[in-house]
Amino acid sequence: MSFLWPEFLWLLALIPALVGLYVLAMRRKKRLAVRYASLSMVRDALGIGQRVRRHIPPFLFLIGLALMIVAIARPTAVVRLPTQHETVILAMDVSGSMRAVDVKPTRLAAAQEAARAFINDQPGNVRIGIVSFAGTAAVVQPPTDNREDLLAAIDRFELQRATAIGSGLLVSLKSIFPDVEFDLRASNPHVKKDNPHGTAIDEVKKPAKEPPQPVPPGSYKSAVIILLTDGQTTTGPDPIESAKMVAERGVRVYTVGVGTVQGEVIGWEGWSMRVRLDEDSLKQIANVTRGEYFYAGTATDLKNIYKSMNSKMELTKQQTEITALFVAGAMVFVVIGAGLSLMWFNRLL
Repeated sequence: MSFLWPEFLWLLALIPALVGLYVLAMRRKKRLAVRYASLSMVRDALGIGQRVRRHIPPFLFLIGLALMIVAIARPTAVVRLPTQHETVILAMDVSGSMRAVDVKPTRLAAAQEAARAFINDQPGNVRIGIVSFAGTAAVVQPPTDNREDLLAAIDRFELQRATAIGSGLLVSLKSIFPDVEFDLRASNPHVKKDNPHGTAIDEVKKPAKEPPQPVPPGSYKSAVIILLTDGQTTTGPDPIESAKMVAERGVRVYTVGVGTVQGEVIGWEGWSMRVRLDEDSLKQIANVTRGEYFYAGTATDLKNIYKSMNSKMELTKQQTEITALFVAGAMVFVVIGAGLSLMWFNRLL
């Protein structure tokens, strides 16, 4: 525990001084009682219990006073408090592998349904953005608090070829920090510089201005990214390197693996392939950004995961002023002391 105004703690020296004054007052009363025989007899008749009882209200009052002095110094402590992220980016896979039916009715349909439920459960002050990715990534809905626009954007998803998870992460990061410098057109890490269709992330020229200094992973509390995919990258920038860029800005990524590890064979537009859930990549992304990985084997699991994310994202440790707790404690001791004094002696103290 620390204090914003520690210089006021010297007032605690008043407590021993008040104790000393109280002891002197009690001794003076004792001398007066000895001087008058009748008072001495009354004191003896009260008994030890009654004599101890008369010291309890002043003792409680001193405790309350000490707590009030500590409150004046404005104490702070690291506590877990409910906080709500201002921005949540849903990065959702719309690649052909999301046609698989190992999650009923399909991976994509289950993901859409769970995303709708997640959006409807968020408080009105939370801004949500939606990024879709397949061979490339795009913002289908910039961060907004308009739930109707968000639901409409999810309904517009169309399946495409290839999966670029790295691009999905970078576009999501760009939605949170528009000043991030990289080429969003990059679709393959081996694209040559003279290729008019894009430039690889590792080939982009450094911007003229100095990039921001990296911050500790997970330290940015105003936004998170929820990445929902089967985890099989087939094109685009390395998703782990993209995750490191996200981590340098302090944003957490919660990854959700949809599908099954054994996968299944799907056919689409004349081709077929086995699509499996790549959990290792999703766990790496979550670990790099200090997020968390969730497995969604069924549509029900997917809904439950989104519900559990609400509580996980709402609790965070932060340095918080706890003056009110000390004030409340002081009031409790003072009120109890005054109540006992009135009940026992018909006076406040």
